[in-house]
Amino acid sequence: MAHRVPPVSEIDLVVPPDSAGVRADRFAADRSGLSRSYVQKLISEGHATLDGEPVKSNTLLRAGGTLHLVVPPPVPLQMAPESIPLDIVYEDDDILIVDKPSGLVVHPSAGHASGTLVNALLARETRYGGIAGVQRPGIVHRLDKDTSGLLMVAKDDRAQAALMAQLKARRVKKTYVALVEGAVEAPAGRIEAPIGRDPRNRLRQAVASDGRPATTGYRVRERLAGWTLLDVDLVTGRTHQIRVHMAALGHGVAGDPVYGTGTARRGPDGLRRLFLHAWRLELLSPADGHLIRAEAPLPAELEAVLEGLRVRGAALAGLPPTRGAAR
Repeated sequence: MAHRVPPVSEIDLVVPPDSAGVRADRFAADRSGLSRSYVQKLISEGHATLDGEPVKSNTLLRAGGTLHLVVPPPVPLQMAPESIPLDIVYEDDDILIVDKPSGLVVHPSAGHASGTLVNALLARETRYGGIAGVQRPGIVHRLDKDTSGLLMVAKDDRAQAALMAQLKARRVKKTYVALVEGAVEAPAGRIEAPIGRDPRNRLRQAVASDGRPATTGYRVRERLAGWTLLDVDLVTGRTHQIRVHMAALGHGVAGDPVYGTGTARRGPDGLRRLFLHAWRLELLSPADGHLIRAEAPLPAELEAVLEGLRVRGAALAGLPPTRGAAR
């Protein structure tokens, strides 16, 4: 059955012994499925108590205590609907799964007040979950602007809380395809390296000893001239995780303007975007727990880059070109 969460209006979280000494905001986010920033907002607005007493975000919890959160109704949304085409891969009464194109920002933020996926969603209907904040109706997770692929959207608070809890519990399987620089030697591997803010550039992430745990799995899908095509499993969901981990491994993602250098930053001939695409999602239905699997084919512009590399590789080897196994 699907993981059930308490009603989103009020949530009681009993502190187990292994969480004694953990900050209130981190514990509440980990156990409720709400984002940590939203939990901090609830606490700062007085919507949280510990055994009936007011609590702060940095309060260290004691075993056996009960943290009580009150999630108020969402503020009416003021963002304007916009007629932006959406590719809906899956839909039921609880969720949508959208195939987001590269270049589309997920939700309004500094510098992106309009033209986002959220604006497009509002033009389609207005009933979405609101527990992630008024600027993120229905949003459960994000993709970078330049990353394409599958994104879950919740139609109500119950579905949004359930999906966020699945993400926290690592029950959602997210698989990407990435083209990386060079020859990745091992046919499969796993990267376990914490990720945090880059101390030299606060706009970037980096592998850092004091960062949050991050795990990425990968498998070689195809070897190409100077590049390797990978299937990448995102076990955790840190900001820019795949890009940071692959760059740290010495195999930067093709076309990455932030973490790529030299050849990786430029990418193969014909590449005009980041070569990273979320092609498969597996999750449990918030309604009855059945498995939902969605897939999105590689965008045509990325397929064209791969075909160019295959032709080049065949020419270098003196062989006729063959079509690879990219999905």
